[in-house]
Amino acid sequence: MDELLKLLKKNALESPRNLAKMLKSTPKKVKAKIDQYEKAGVIRGYQAIVNEDQLDLNRVYAVIEVKITPEREGGFNRIATRISKFPEVESLYLMSGGYDLLVFVKGRNLKEVAFFVSEKLATIDGVVSTATHFKLKTYKEQASDGG
Repeated sequence: MDELLKLLKKNALESPRNLAKMLKSTPKKVKAKIDQYEKAGVIRGYQAIVNEDQLDLNRVYAVIEVKITPEREGGFNRIATRISKFPEVESLYLMSGGYDLLVFVKGRNLKEVAFFVSEKLATIDGVVSTATHFKLKTYKEQASDGG
């Protein structure tokens, strides 16, 4: 990863002018490189990382390990794509190890998340088993760095 991307990961709000100073470049060149990264999909967006524990939002977060039967032609892709379309799903990853997919979900309460798992997720053809873990407290959270 180049230095510009590293700096943007630390502070996505840093101005092109300040970035240029740090990189010994010009604001115009920095802005052009950022535009290039955005158009190519290297930079997919910018986000604020909010400590929701401080906001008392009464939301429940869970991580669900999912074992699935891969399909002959599509492997895990069809099932993963289907799961990713549920509004409860915040993130979804293909994993190595004892399970196939790792699903991060959000709900208003335990009952809502339990309903999602039992009525929506577990009923999908090809889903063999699930194991749900509920988040109790956040100690550290940061934006995904993709690596």
